Amino acid sequence: MEPNNFFETRTDLTALNDAVNTIRAEVAKVIVGQQTMVDLLVAAVLANSHVLIEGVPGVAKTLTARLLAKTLDVPFGRIQFTPDLMPSDVVGTAVFNPANASFQFKQGPIFSNIVLIDEINRAPAKTQAALFEVMEERQVTADGKTYIMNQPFMVVATQNPIEQEGTYRLPEAQLDRFIFKIHVPYPTPEEEVQILLGHHHLKEGKKEDTVNKVLTAATIAQLQQQIRSLHVEEKLITFIAKIVTETRSNKSIYLGASPRASIGILNGAKAIAAMRGRDFVTPEDILYVTPAVLRHRIIVTPEREMEGLTADDVIAQLLQTIEVPR
Repeated sequence: MEPNNFFETRTDLTALNDAVNTIRAEVAKVIVGQQTMVDLLVAAVLANSHVLIEGVPGVAKTLTARLLAKTLDVPFGRIQFTPDLMPSDVVGTAVFNPANASFQFKQGPIFSNIVLIDEINRAPAKTQAALFEVMEERQVTADGKTYIMNQPFMVVATQNPIEQEGTYRLPEAQLDRFIFKIHVPYPTPEEEVQILLGHHHLKEGKKEDTVNKVLTAATIAQLQQQIRSLHVEEKLITFIAKIVTETRSNKSIYLGASPRASIGILNGAKAIAAMRGRDFVTPEDILYVTPAVLRHRIIVTPEREMEGLTADDVIAQLLQTIEVPR
């Protein structure tokens, strides 16, 4: 559904569209293909949310997240999750200062604007729980004192779906805090050729060193405010609610999605609409983001899993049963 010629744009999205196109171009200097991953990452930034990226090793999950951070002129942190990682290694700990005989809180690596958590499913539940507060409330509480995170604050986490040795399943409450779960496929044969040619012709240095910064923290805040002001018709709000409530009564789904999923679809659809040059949401925007918002929030029944159905299969079947508003 596209606007007709008589529709007057209520919000000037020129700056946002220019920024999005520039970010795509900067990331494309290094990354071949993977357009869906890049677009959903940018949408998550605009929606002020967190992202979980899942894919086999070598498909540029970590590299893409790092490149996205390079296009944003804000501090970037990286944490490599391991089985022996403690909560204090993530959020920080109190350190004794002999000069004044008192303990002072030393901030951990989570205190940054864009935080890349590599192989997030390799840390145990106690360390995963340390992320609950900071991801949802953008703050850390330690020794009775609250420390507010600088804005923007975004966690980009990666995990490998194949290698299960030494990994832990992420708690449902933590998965629910990611707006999107992005599946990263293998490149096509044509894209693989382009990857090889790019490495073959690279004589010295790194291609990622040519990636330029595009957005400052202040600009990101302005664009996020624009996203929140986008128009959404009431019938589309009802459409989103129908999708999410259907997951709670569908016979193929053991655990349905929470209201946080509804908000995720709404915010994600707003970001995608703006990236497509519109200041209003269409059903197509909702349908585009729904699989990425729901796939990590629902649990398929064991019977359906034995039949080979995945969460994406069930979501596709579910969407076919709901009438799309026009």
